[in-house]
Amino acid sequence: MAHPLPVLKGIRVLSLALNLPGPAALMRCRQMGATCVKLEPPTGDPMGHYNKPAYAQLHEGVKVLEADLKTEAGQKILHRELARTDVLLTSFRPSAVDKLGLGWKQLHSAYPSLSQVAIVGWPGARAEEPGHDLTYIAESGLLSGTELPATLYADMSGSLMASEAVLQAALLQSERYAGSGEPHPRGVFIEVALSDAAGYVALPRQWGLTQPSGSVGGAHAGYRVYPCKDGRVAVAALEPHFAAALCEAAGAPASDVRTMFAPATHQAIAAFFLTRTRDELDRLALAKDLPLHTMAAA
Repeated sequence: MAHPLPVLKGIRVLSLALNLPGPAALMRCRQMGATCVKLEPPTGDPMGHYNKPAYAQLHEGVKVLEADLKTEAGQKILHRELARTDVLLTSFRPSAVDKLGLGWKQLHSAYPSLSQVAIVGWPGARAEEPGHDLTYIAESGLLSGTELPATLYADMSGSLMASEAVLQAALLQSERYAGSGEPHPRGVFIEVALSDAAGYVALPRQWGLTQPSGSVGGAHAGYRVYPCKDGRVAVAALEPHFAAALCEAAGAPASDVRTMFAPATHQAIAAFFLTRTRDELDRLALAKDLPLHTMAAA
């Protein structure tokens, strides 16, 4: 979002979450106008060690403080910040939460107006089970062969769910507070599981859409990646008028829903692309209003 609405203006978010999902959620909250503070251990956030540019972008506009939460001094810093926080963002397993004295009952008793968004790996009985993006998407059926995925689907979709939860917490606080007669709004607890986020992005696969026999899984000749004369071309001519324009340009049989799944249509379009350069295809896309994107060879 180049110009997100400042819907979280006036909301203060404190994050204890390291690595990617928590910082990515905090980045979104900052973009939506929240005042964002993060506490990091003396060793820092691992992201800051293995990818400094990513760390810098994730924490732009975020006030980062050092605090060892296992010490009395660190706990003092934590509770000083909690006292002026609207939403706390965490990413600990339950056992770690308890050791740090950050269980929801304790927090809610000490800070009734504080809300918490807890990012976890697995919900419920599997809460203590270790995991990472790769294991969450593997269980959701999103891995093919031994190739690693192009991006971190569970982490990034989970971060969006977490920032959505911060919005929800802020809304619930204001709704409960309005006209309640209470001196302060009441906080809420919202859990976001990265395994659930992976399951959400996996739904098109479960529906069959991205299976090899699905419309956007390769079975439809107008929705594929083809080799061209000097690279590759991603074609997304799924709607009938786009498919018709593609078939006309490629000299393929007249298109309808049935013919776009026929081997002859695939062969004709593939043969056409092999005779065209990326530059020629880019110009064709402009001239024929075709949704395609050329790329260098893999």
